[in-house]
Amino acid sequence: MMRTRPLKVALLGCGVVGSEVARIMTTHADDLAARIGAPVELAGVAVRRPDKVREGIDPALVTTDATALVKRGDIDVVVEVIGGIEPARTLITTAFEHGASVVSANKALLAQDGAALHAAAEEHGKDLYYEAAVAGAIPLIRPLRESLAGDKVNRVLGIVNGTTNFILDKMDSTGAGYQEALDEATALGYAEADPTADVEGFDAAAKAAILAGIAFHTRVRLDDVYREGMTEVTAADFASAKEMGCTIKLLAICERSKDGASVTARVHPAMIPLTHPLASVRGAYNAVFVESDASGQLMFYGPGAGGAPTASAVLGDLVAVCRNRLSNATGPGESAYAALPVSPMGEVVTRYHISLDVADKPGVLAQVATVFAEHGVSIDTVRQQGKDGEASLVVVTHRASDASLTGTVEALRKLDTVRGVASIMRVEGE
Repeated sequence: MMRTRPLKVALLGCGVVGSEVARIMTTHADDLAARIGAPVELAGVAVRRPDKVREGIDPALVTTDATALVKRGDIDVVVEVIGGIEPARTLITTAFEHGASVVSANKALLAQDGAALHAAAEEHGKDLYYEAAVAGAIPLIRPLRESLAGDKVNRVLGIVNGTTNFILDKMDSTGAGYQEALDEATALGYAEADPTADVEGFDAAAKAAILAGIAFHTRVRLDDVYREGMTEVTAADFASAKEMGCTIKLLAICERSKDGASVTARVHPAMIPLTHPLASVRGAYNAVFVESDASGQLMFYGPGAGGAPTASAVLGDLVAVCRNRLSNATGPGESAYAALPVSPMGEVVTRYHISLDVADKPGVLAQVATVFAEHGVSIDTVRQQGKDGEASLVVVTHRASDASLTGTVEALRKLDTVRGVASIMRVEGE
């Protein structure tokens, strides 16, 4: 039997995502009511520019006073899609204090202050849902938090930023340089006017922190995530990758140590074999590869950004939270019981592809190999090409720690025969 009194929703932000949330709530009102067991009513929309025309939204619902909106007391759910740290953090905690549950898409805030927000939700007996914070329409948080709750997740490896994947895909498929590919991404609307958050890995790092926390039942903050952008990736790097049967992706990697005593979370460009499922993810799409004890390997794929896809995830959370309100229950909260330490990047073990500019003369390879051996880094393959007294030396290692590789590179730079280190790229997915 359906309840006739509607559940009231306050919407904070009405940009690309917020306007889609409002549109879907209106156009799919009957279906949403049937799925929830009660109608949902958009009770207020907080914006910064009240004079802007917003198609399909009653101007009487629009306000610039977001604080007053979340304090009303008759609001059942607050949907926060304004982004940033403040005022979003204060508005969310205020919503809990005044009786509302919260659905958020705010990855930066959740990566930085997720533990405090979960604590506030629990204190007031309310829900905090945020499926849209990680990969747009792709369901990731709910499978990790609920479907795999009985399993042990060991690794989460993924492409979680569509802008960087579009740029790298263009560089790979057309031979374009980084700037040329970025310009195309900007022209098509995939990249912001200031693309720093995307291309320097800040966006992916926030998502990695959220995913690692859920996957490993451990608090992982943004500061715990190693971050390296992809602005230094060159066409020459892609040429080297192709010679190895690989491509290059900006990856978010969260993994449990082999002894299970710690976890790591990192974002950086990496070569991955063309045989790996992530290698075939093209354009602005996202995909996440999950490895667990019982389930084995799972892959989640789809559009990771955009108004409608992100709004789809927001509405999915809204339905779940509204159902909980009707049954006077709350869904899963923070699970951080494992409290595993987050290891520094220096302890991470992986393979490396190192390209060196060296003098083209006898004994250079032996000198380089000696340096690797002295630092405990085993060489898998070496390729050398040269003429006119100069040469390029490409070394691919077996698995080594980041700290040992760093020491190796510092020693290589001191050799008279090494003119420079052209590039260093990690090799993942094997």
